[in-house]
Amino acid sequence: MALTGVLRPGHVALRVLELEPALRHYIDVLGLIETARDDQGRVFLKAWDEHDHHSVVLREADSPGMDYMGFRVDSGHSLERLARDVERSGLATGCEWIAAGEHPRTGARFRFIIPTGHAIELFADKDKLGCLTGDRNPDPWPDDLRGMAPSRFDHCLLYGDDLDGTVRLFRDVLGFALAEEVVAGPDRTMIGAFLTCSNKAHDIAFIRHPEKNKFHHASFTLDNWGEVLKAADIISKKDVSLDIGPTRHGITRGATIYFFDPSGNRNEVFSGGYIHYPDKPTITWTDNELGRAIFYHDRKLNDAFLNVLT
Repeated sequence: MALTGVLRPGHVALRVLELEPALRHYIDVLGLIETARDDQGRVFLKAWDEHDHHSVVLREADSPGMDYMGFRVDSGHSLERLARDVERSGLATGCEWIAAGEHPRTGARFRFIIPTGHAIELFADKDKLGCLTGDRNPDPWPDDLRGMAPSRFDHCLLYGDDLDGTVRLFRDVLGFALAEEVVAGPDRTMIGAFLTCSNKAHDIAFIRHPEKNKFHHASFTLDNWGEVLKAADIISKKDVSLDIGPTRHGITRGATIYFFDPSGNRNEVFSGGYIHYPDKPTITWTDNELGRAIFYHDRKLNDAFLNVLT
């Protein structure tokens, strides 16, 4: 299908308590590649199969968490149109333009606060450094990869209070589809939403939570289940704080493992999932099957997984 408007997740900006331990984690354990540093002290990184200049931004701060998540759109015209639509929707606050160059080798970005309290931004221009295999007669993967070596930054899971308003903004204004939902009670109140702007199972997801602007995890893609198991070995070998897994999700069907960076930000690496075409109906999970929905193998909820947030 032809993707237009919002194309895909473009970057996530994370706060870390100490920069150097964080860099050792994101470069040596996760396997990202540093591409730049700026005069604010931020470090920019990318995965090996991403063409864009960066997909992860780290900055040192007093508390961990996410500063913002960015999405690439297909053109400057779409960026201007979507910015107008977001402002006119009445569903976003704090709308502002970030000047070109504020991120290195990146054009102007439009940032806004969604009803769950998270900062989201859209951009149309970011220099393409290219993936490590090149684009002419490429090998399937490059030599000398480090750590888990995901191919790309894939999605975030975020927690906040006004899930209904956020889902309306992403569906009605930004053009996302609701791939999966979790509903609770006789009135089928939505407590989880998995949204896609592409043909993936999700590009961003939200859980209803009484506090605004909470971060659950940033996720990165691996090729297969074997690579997820290798990630588990690396977690143990490098003495990384394991959250849960390896296991499988019922929601999105992905094979997964979760772990923490040194600041307490949760990471995920996963593989699999299904193709979401525009005519695919929304998959609905009910709260009485939530254990199987989240952890398909052991079918049990894990309080720490649900409630440890940054």
